[in-house]
Amino acid sequence: HMVKLPKGAKPVSVSLTPKQQVAWRMFGKFVQARRKEDPDLEESLLRAHIKLRPEEYLAVAWMNTTFAAVGAVIAASVAAFFLFFLQIPIFTLLIMLGLVAAIPIFFSYMYFFGLPVGYHGKPASMAKKRGHKIDKKISGAMSFISAMASADVPVDVIFKELSKQTIYGEVAREAEWITRDTELLGLDILTAIRKASQRSPSAKFQDFLQGVVTTSTSGGQLKPYFLVKAEQFEKEDRLEMRKKMETLGMLAESFVTVVVAFPLFLVVIMAIMALISKGSSGTILVLLYVVVGLMIPLSQFGFIFVIWNMEQEG
Repeated sequence: HMVKLPKGAKPVSVSLTPKQQVAWRMFGKFVQARRKEDPDLEESLLRAHIKLRPEEYLAVAWMNTTFAAVGAVIAASVAAFFLFFLQIPIFTLLIMLGLVAAIPIFFSYMYFFGLPVGYHGKPASMAKKRGHKIDKKISGAMSFISAMASADVPVDVIFKELSKQTIYGEVAREAEWITRDTELLGLDILTAIRKASQRSPSAKFQDFLQGVVTTSTSGGQLKPYFLVKAEQFEKEDRLEMRKKMETLGMLAESFVTVVVAFPLFLVVIMAIMALISKGSSGTILVLLYVVVGLMIPLSQFGFIFVIWNMEQEG
C-alpha cells in the first residue's frame, strides 16, 4: 500500500532536549539493564502525548531524583556546620539537627522507593488532565463534525479538517493523530479510529469513536449518529453548567457565613472581652491578632483556591 504525502511534507523530528540527552547519557544503560516491561507506563505516556520512550522517561526521572538527593545532602551538611558553630542551646540544636538529618533520609527513601510510584503517576496525571480538556471541547467539536457530516463529507476528511481547527484544543490533536495514521502510516480510517479510541484519555471521546466504528461496521448511517451525539453532548454541557452554577451559589452563601459574618462577630466579641477582662486581655488580643492576620486571609485564600480549582476542572 503506497501513501502519497502532500507536496512539501517532511517528517517532524522528535529529538531529546539537552536535559533529556544528559539524563540518557548518565542513566540510559542503568535503566535499560534493570527495566521490566511496563504496559501501564507506556499507555500513560501515549495518552499524555509525552514524546519519550519509557526508558528515556525513567532516565530523566532517575536524574532528577539523584540531583535532588545530592542537593539535599549538601544543604543538610552546610546547615549542620553553621548550627554547630552558632552556640545554640543543646536541646534546640538537637531538634534542628534532627530536622536537618531528616532531609537526606527523606530523599533517600524517595530515591529507592518513591521513584517508581511518583514518576509513574505523573504521566497518568497528565493524561487525566488531557481527558478533562477533551471533555471541555468535545461539545463544540461535535457540532463541527455534525455540520461536516450534513454536507456528506467523508469521515476521513472530517477528521482531517477537525485536526486543523486549533480552537478545539486536545480534540484537534486527537484528530491529528487519526489523520497521521491514515495518511502517513497507511491505515484505513476505521482501524485508525479504533486505535484512537484505545489510546484516548477521555471516556466521552472513547465512547464516541467506538460508536463511529460500530455504526460503520454494522452498516448504519453516520450522519444521524453524529447529530444524535452532538445533541447529547450539548445537553450534558448544559447539565454540567447548571450543576456548576448551583455549586457556586452554595459556595457564595458559605463565603458570606464563614468568611464575612463569623469573623466579624468573633472580632467584636473578642474586642469586648478584652475591654472587660483585665487579667487575660493580653491573651485575647493575641487571639484577635491571629483571627485578623491569619484566619481571615487563609479562609479567603481557601475559597479562592476552591473556585479556581473548579474552573480548571470545568
